Amino acid sequence: MKINIELPDINLREDELKILIAIKLMDDKIVSLGKAAEIAGYSTKAFSEILIHRGIPPIRYEDMDLERELENAEDSSS
Repeated sequence: MKINIELPDINLREDELKILIAIKLMDDKIVSLGKAAEIAGYSTKAFSEILIHRGIPPIRYEDMDLERELENAEDSSS
């Protein structure tokens, strides 16, 4: 899909704007990490490094998933 958007002069390069859009779509759970990387024009590994550099975790557990993982970890350590 190709979209043309008129923006006021905000002093952002196109590649930076793609990253910001990809991060927002991923944050809103509209796209996966892999799809966000594709939108931004990076490999998944490179995009993950960009996220980490910005203080954004590339992999996010839902609250229930994290609780389940912690319970599983406790069970397996017994």
